[in-house]
Amino acid sequence: MKKQIFVIAAMLWFSLSGFSLTNEQRPINGVVVSTDGTPVVGATVKSLSTDRATTTNERGEFTLEAADGEKLTISYVGYVTQEVAVADVSLRVTLIAASNSLEEIVVVGYGSQARSDVTGALTQLKGEALKQGVSVSVDNLLQGKVAGVRIAQSSGEPGAGIDVFIRGVGSIRSGSTPLFVVDGVPLSNESVSAGGANFGLGSSEAKNPLNFLNTSDIETVTILKDASAAAIYGARGSNGVVLITTKRGQSGEPTLTYDMYIGSSSVIRKLDVLSAADYRAALPDPAYDHGGNTDWQDVIYRNALTQNHNVSFAKATASGNYMASLSYMDQEGIVQSSDFRRTTARLNAEESFFDNERLKVKMNLTASDIGETGVPNGNTAGSDGQLIIHALMANPTRNVRDENGDYTNFNMNAHYNPAYLLEVFDDKTNTFRVLGNVEATLRILPGLEYRFNYGIDKSTSERSSTIYPNVTDRTPLGAYVQNNRSSLTTLLDHYLTYNITADRHQVELLGGFSYQQFKFSGTSFGMENIANQGEGVAPEHNPGYSGIPTNPGGFAQENELQSFFGRANYNFDNRYLVTASLRADGSTRFGEDNKYGYFPSFALGWVLSREQFLSDVSGVRELKLRASWGQTGNQEVPNKITQASYSLSPSSGYYLYGDLALINGTDVNRTANPGLKWEVVEQFNIGLDFDFWNSKLYGALEYYNKTTKDPILNIPSEPLSPTTTVWKNVDARLVNKGVELTLGSQLLSTQLFNWSVDVNGSTLSNTIEDLPVSELYSGSISGPGLSSVYANIYKSGYEAGSFFMLKHLGYDSEGKDIFEDASGDGAINADDRQIFEGAIPNFNFGLNSQMRYKQLDFSFSIIGQTGGYLVNNTAINLNINSLASDRNVLADYYDAGAATTNAVQLSSLYLEKSDFVRLNNVRLGYTLAPRGLGWLQSVNIYASAQNLLTITGYSGYDPMVNTAKSVGGNQSLGVDYTTYPPAKTFMVGATIKF
Repeated sequence: MKKQIFVIAAMLWFSLSGFSLTNEQRPINGVVVSTDGTPVVGATVKSLSTDRATTTNERGEFTLEAADGEKLTISYVGYVTQEVAVADVSLRVTLIAASNSLEEIVVVGYGSQARSDVTGALTQLKGEALKQGVSVSVDNLLQGKVAGVRIAQSSGEPGAGIDVFIRGVGSIRSGSTPLFVVDGVPLSNESVSAGGANFGLGSSEAKNPLNFLNTSDIETVTILKDASAAAIYGARGSNGVVLITTKRGQSGEPTLTYDMYIGSSSVIRKLDVLSAADYRAALPDPAYDHGGNTDWQDVIYRNALTQNHNVSFAKATASGNYMASLSYMDQEGIVQSSDFRRTTARLNAEESFFDNERLKVKMNLTASDIGETGVPNGNTAGSDGQLIIHALMANPTRNVRDENGDYTNFNMNAHYNPAYLLEVFDDKTNTFRVLGNVEATLRILPGLEYRFNYGIDKSTSERSSTIYPNVTDRTPLGAYVQNNRSSLTTLLDHYLTYNITADRHQVELLGGFSYQQFKFSGTSFGMENIANQGEGVAPEHNPGYSGIPTNPGGFAQENELQSFFGRANYNFDNRYLVTASLRADGSTRFGEDNKYGYFPSFALGWVLSREQFLSDVSGVRELKLRASWGQTGNQEVPNKITQASYSLSPSSGYYLYGDLALINGTDVNRTANPGLKWEVVEQFNIGLDFDFWNSKLYGALEYYNKTTKDPILNIPSEPLSPTTTVWKNVDARLVNKGVELTLGSQLLSTQLFNWSVDVNGSTLSNTIEDLPVSELYSGSISGPGLSSVYANIYKSGYEAGSFFMLKHLGYDSEGKDIFEDASGDGAINADDRQIFEGAIPNFNFGLNSQMRYKQLDFSFSIIGQTGGYLVNNTAINLNINSLASDRNVLADYYDAGAATTNAVQLSSLYLEKSDFVRLNNVRLGYTLAPRGLGWLQSVNIYASAQNLLTITGYSGYDPMVNTAKSVGGNQSLGVDYTTYPPAKTFMVGATIKF
């Protein structure tokens, strides 16, 4: 027996000795980086077999004793833990950001929280997730990234406005734009750029107030969706809140980064109008054949170039940090003569003082200078439209220039050579904007801090619009108009936070005061009958050179918002969470009777994954149930509408003396309503957050019911009122409800290959209830004979902005339109109009995928929507009867056999589904990490394509469009009127880190 034991012991000793000889411990060197090549400082590297551990230094480097085949884990807060096997003496490990990390710190109103403690519905995006494709503003980058957030473009023009809808349409009268907060400073949603002049071709739409931000400066974007998350912003949170934070210096050595890209853009698609050959074959009158062969879309569109350059440097010290950046962007528009140029500079700095960082002072400052060149393309143009509709309507048998080399004169009223329009029109805008704030935090006692925040947002804008003397019937003698606009917003915040931890109890209390003042002013002047183009000094440089001055104009507005707010967070044993908040807002926009509004919220959270009954379930990393209720407000109403307005008018005048001199009388323009109060949005939300199998499957499921109460409308007044309409709150309700689902998976995470996928989808049901008037209209339609025709109707029992029109049944044997006789009276007229489904999609979705193999990275995103409709107002202007008036038509109308004598009427013929699936972005990159070059960290070279492929049945340029065509202040939804189309873009770029 002893002999057997000895033999076994000897065998074990030799086997172990052999193992130690073949798996000798040796120093293993490595570097840990993020997906963009940035070193991860402070990551933990640990051996699973020996428990040896170390952390990475300021260059992301580490050294650890390990043997071949030994497994190491690399972890860092906010990143997916990765396991690698030692196979070489040098390792390079790439960590992927974990979008649902429990330890991740997320930004909330007036503070931050660990994701595990959040009770509201919010989504935070990293800046790296937004750096895809050419984009002027950050809101456009949210497409397909967040469940419940839909982006609609008012125009594809560089720098143009974008509609952001968070959980549906929250108001009938005012817009649905959320509140944007940049580094703690809430922005006004008012346009900061001067408006354009209307020379009979329509005035241009407002520019995007976010286009001053350099997207490369953004660290995170957090979207607050439910009332619990947004109620701390009270009167301005009804449409959701978007919190934007910019980058700061990180621990380690100083970093110097150069980002650049160049791209080429072209129109996303061309509309199918008749070619010259098809037009000749279709002509009822050969006199309309002018002998040419021109694709007018090719004439006005171009392959546009974009370049962007950004330099930044950052550093964190023992007591603070700083970051500075300088960027330049030059983007040509895909329409000839349109351009966007922006220069931005940013400085963020933070420093600590006194014992143990008792006082912290933080400063954020950004300045931007934007120069834009526009084209005659406005949403307020009449039936003759503007540049793009002129190009689409232009007879393809006409030439651009005549035999003398001059632009061909069409010699037609309300229809002009689009190339000539571009030649005689000049529109330049320059906007300078500074946004900055200083924030000081003082620790009074352990756990008790006082915070002070002072911010300013200052902008000045000058817009010079010129139409030179021309041969059209639109301002033929020429004109010049200069519009100037300035704005100043001042913010002052004071608040205290108190954190208490006792045993298993954690309490955070917040209380504060906020004051914000908004000032806007503007002036305008102009000249008529100016000198011909090329003669003398251009009016933008010397308006007095020639012409007749017009009456100058101006305006000035000021309003204030004073607020008191408080919030309490309670956490018991990291399992049971309670959040409650209350904000009181007082606004000068409202009358004396309702100067203040009060906006409460309450939320509960239960972390099931920390309960005993789930503690043994290894696959459950997180399971949290949330429920919230709250109210937010909407103060986006015109200034002074609670006060009466008067004017002097000869029509109300009288003869006081015998000399027959007329004395002006007084007209009442607006009836006073001191009882006007806030629109209130009440929202209930229940959500479930989950993370299974170490992020192999994670996400969130939400149900929400969001109801707008007491909407403010300009409705018909009572009998004997001095005005026909009055601004008042009505008892109607606007209900949005739906389900949101976010799913993600870290499918693979190895040393060589990483692959993650995120998908999101959201449903939306929208209904108007108890509207006290029979209906309201909006969505004005442009087209011949369509003055005062509206596409949108607001009516109880239907969704906001439903469509109201005749039902088109097809064509008879002679090609005549057949409409449904809904009234049954045997005649087709306005009484036969019917209500159709509206523009709001009932399902939106997005898919985002990121892959990395060694130094190679590949990502793509897909977006889409179903259930919505668009009125193709562009098609109305390209209807079949254009063939009888020397104009072009859409090929579909000719192919359908429609008669050229059909009268133009708004009908379901022009109502189309806006369903689509779009390959929104594709990116392929390669990261170089040169060894032996201590001054160079990494170089990432990439190629990208944007709006690469769209699958849709919609016949217009873009199914995501939403032209602003409001009527009486009621917002329009789902009208497409020849807006500047979006672009398809290919680009190459590089990110170099030193």
